[in-house]
Amino acid sequence: MDSPNIKTLGELKKSGYVSKPIKQEIRDNLITKLQAKENPFPGILGYEDSVVPDTERALLSQHNILFLGLRGQAKTRMARQMIDLLDAYIPVIAGSEINDDPFHPISRYAIDLITEKGDDTPIAWLHRSERYGEKLATPDVSVADLIGDIDPIKAANLKLSFADERVLHYGIIPRSNRCIFVINELPDLQARIQVSLFNILEEGDLQIRGFKLRLPLDVLFVFTANPEDYTNRGSIVTPLKDRIESQILTHYPKSLETALQITEQEAAILETQQQKVNVSDLVKRLIEQVAFEARGSELVDKKSGVSARLSISAFENAISAAERRAIINNEKETQVWISDLVGIIPSITGKIELVYEGEQEGPYQVAYNLLERSIRTQFGVYFPNPDSLKKRRGKETGNEDNPYKAITRWFDAGNHLNVFLETKDEDKMQLLYKVDGLHALVKKYFKGANEKESALLMEFVLHGLAAHSLISKKVLDGKIEFKDLMGSMLNIGSEHFDEEDLNEEDFN
Repeated sequence: MDSPNIKTLGELKKSGYVSKPIKQEIRDNLITKLQAKENPFPGILGYEDSVVPDTERALLSQHNILFLGLRGQAKTRMARQMIDLLDAYIPVIAGSEINDDPFHPISRYAIDLITEKGDDTPIAWLHRSERYGEKLATPDVSVADLIGDIDPIKAANLKLSFADERVLHYGIIPRSNRCIFVINELPDLQARIQVSLFNILEEGDLQIRGFKLRLPLDVLFVFTANPEDYTNRGSIVTPLKDRIESQILTHYPKSLETALQITEQEAAILETQQQKVNVSDLVKRLIEQVAFEARGSELVDKKSGVSARLSISAFENAISAAERRAIINNEKETQVWISDLVGIIPSITGKIELVYEGEQEGPYQVAYNLLERSIRTQFGVYFPNPDSLKKRRGKETGNEDNPYKAITRWFDAGNHLNVFLETKDEDKMQLLYKVDGLHALVKKYFKGANEKESALLMEFVLHGLAAHSLISKKVLDGKIEFKDLMGSMLNIGSEHFDEEDLNEEDFN
């Protein structure tokens, strides 16, 4: 959209233009969107019945807003989308540092210019994309950064005394007049800096040094904070929190379905990767389940949270792991196998904060265990839960009662399976068919699965049985080794012994 062809204050008056405070402007545009049944926050998933209605109510009330929630909960994204609730263009006094409203000038520059030129005062048009300011709160942020200070160089160049208002250098907040201004991680802002925001929030004016200055700024403030920051790194001083009218609590996706939609929407998958690599719904759910397991793990710091970026990065890495294998094997297309999920561990280790016990375990082992727990949880969705079979351990059960009997017997007979991470798809499929009862089990529960889907489910069964301690699994250099559980337990002296193979249930 082109800016209006109005160049002077006189032309603006004749046009009948009526200026509005920014909060009124956003309120009116939000009402228009709601009446038209348009979503004011497209792409924000899982907040339809919680955060979005709360935000709409706050904007209708013309409130400043504090988004309170753990990392990776779309707090900043919500704030940035408010830009779309602004008018396409607004008029400003040309040359003004603080976007002076031509009908309500507040800076000395704008007032003097209108006094001098009257209706010939030049007008510029500001697009909505230029009406957004954002500052990450860090301990080194100063009052001068946010509010402003005296500029001695300007005073020298203009030959003005320090008592003249024109020597002021405006900070980022005055420069965001008639804009949306966001301060991220508010508790990280030193208490004395937070105090400097009191007057701006309450009366809309600001104070710079000793100047008797009143600038009734027109700003919509949006703050973000992590609730645990109140005790970890800093706190929001009570009088400031009292001046922020609406505090909105954000949250992680409440369902796996919503989390899947978010990852699908946000993951940066190249078109060439999409053409080469197929990702089944099973693999997507396993990856998403890792984040849910991490949020419930006793080894992961719940105060820090587990960002949705974990699932997104893991999804991207899983596809890249399959793509790399296809490139090495000169395959035109492939699918993400369960064994490829070893490649998502680097995406997990960097996205979780561990408590002391988790640090003792080690980030790699914790990440690997979270992946195993994900497999264990999802396995019960696709196949009968082996835990119900374990409760009957020691009792003879028929094949009709234990669908895994043929598979575990094959391993109990001394057979083992080495699945190399870079094996060709065709070779891996032939390898899986060697295990007695594996294909029959998959066909029993998934009759319509094609050859590749069946092979993936066959591999999933092996990982699922290992996660339930019915067979042994060890991740070695470049391969995953499946064998019988008892043989693995007796092999305690082996250099590859994995204490994860020992389970209290195995001795009951």
